[in-house]
Amino acid sequence: MRQRLNTALRGKQDVVEMVIVCLLARGHLLLEDKPGLGKTTLAKALASAIGGTFARAQCTPDLLPSDITGFNIFSQKTHEFEFRRGPVFSDVLLADEINRATPRTQSALLEAMAERQVTVDALRFELSRQFFVIATQNPIDQHGTYPLPEAQLDRFAMKLSVGYPEPADELQMLQAAVGDDESETETLAPILQDGELAGLQQRVQCIHVAEAVQDYLIRIAAATRRHTSITLGLSPRGLLTLQRTAQSRAFLLNRRFVTPDDVQDVIVPVLSVRIGLESHEASRVIEEVLEAVPLPE
Repeated sequence: MRQRLNTALRGKQDVVEMVIVCLLARGHLLLEDKPGLGKTTLAKALASAIGGTFARAQCTPDLLPSDITGFNIFSQKTHEFEFRRGPVFSDVLLADEINRATPRTQSALLEAMAERQVTVDALRFELSRQFFVIATQNPIDQHGTYPLPEAQLDRFAMKLSVGYPEPADELQMLQAAVGDDESETETLAPILQDGELAGLQQRVQCIHVAEAVQDYLIRIAAATRRHTSITLGLSPRGLLTLQRTAQSRAFLLNRRFVTPDDVQDVIVPVLSVRIGLESHEASRVIEEVLEAVPLPE
């Protein structure tokens, strides 16, 4: 899967690694960056790799909640209401430019992301077991954006920035595009078969976390709540997410237990989506939090 995604998104091995960490931790991913940097390509490659269906919702101010979840329509043939499923009924959903949608439409994803289900007209519909949201967000200073509320942000496990590739990687991209058939790229054989992703996610959940490491996680959460620059400290849900992503990181490194290094590897993308700071400032503040919390014995 690393090889497949690194081919789709060249020169961004660190981003690919965190995407896989997020996927195995049963989280959702927020990408904040400029257009045209490969976010859609990454989402399609991931859906192909896990053998799942891909759907895209282009978020605009006139997008309605029913455009995400689906809606009931009266059938003239059967004289009954039929449910037309929205793009949320997929394995990988790309919510493109999510902060251009209104808060009402953004909230349509809350139940889906937290509980992997949607409720339409008092009827509950189950989503895919491996339902995974990749949402892109424009910089908040751009025209026509709506800030994501804290409740929405807390549903994401991580926030990442792709950034521009290096010239050598761009050269490889240009060379690979000559004579390339995109349709063949999208129909590559899946890497995981049906049920295998759920099995991997279950194994990640069973990675051992020693009590000393859990105490380290709790002290980090407490430090975020005391820090003067952080408006909203790490919530209990965020603390569980930090532990789960650290387990996923340990799993990818072929270990059966979590170390403080695993926590530090994932803490920037996990906290960046929650503490209400711009990316450049968030990294500095998170570094201060880590320095203020002694490592476990």
